[in-house]
Amino acid sequence: MTNSSPRNTSDPALNYLNEVGVELVNHLESEPVGSSHSKREQILQGAMQVFLKQGYAKTSMDRVATAAGVSKQTIYSHFQDKEGLFIALIERVTIRSFLCEFQNPFQGEPEIVLRRIAERFLAKMDDQEYIAFFRLVIAESARFPELAQLYTRTVVQFGFRNLSNYFAARPELNIADTEATARIFLGSLVAFVLAQEVLHGKHTMPMEKERLISSLINCVLG
Repeated sequence: MTNSSPRNTSDPALNYLNEVGVELVNHLESEPVGSSHSKREQILQGAMQVFLKQGYAKTSMDRVATAAGVSKQTIYSHFQDKEGLFIALIERVTIRSFLCEFQNPFQGEPEIVLRRIAERFLAKMDDQEYIAFFRLVIAESARFPELAQLYTRTVVQFGFRNLSNYFAARPELNIADTEATARIFLGSLVAFVLAQEVLHGKHTMPMEKERLISSLINCVLG
């Protein structure tokens, strides 16, 4: 029998993911291949369908097993419980997309670096599975704040840190508060996705991605 709410953040599995860094990237890159890996992906695909349809609280391992076409025993041989399964989905949907992008220090000319970050981040707006999952994390964050905190720690925080370090290494930019500027830049991208896709603002106050990107770069570089 499993709990319906996430465990305390003292849980080793959750702490493991909250330690954003190279260790997590290495973990993702060293995932096993073969039949076991295929079965794991099959479970995750089925779980995604159920989580997006039912939400976190109403998702059961029975429903996941049915959607994935496997037995509950098979699920538990890969994932400890429902939270462990959800954490794996966060890995699959978000960390694979962004953490590997942010794991190394940013290098290059400022305008090129900032444009690359913005374009790759906003490209996720075209990934409907990612947008749906983003909505799910937000919807469940009031009851289960650990889920949203996990996303923040593994994606947003790592991006803030690397971009702030990049700004600090470029004194010619004359940025007085590198951390705040990094948060403004990346936070604007997050807010844009939230407003346009999650809150469906693209139908009432549409804006082209390129317009936002160019304006953000101009704000930072002057």
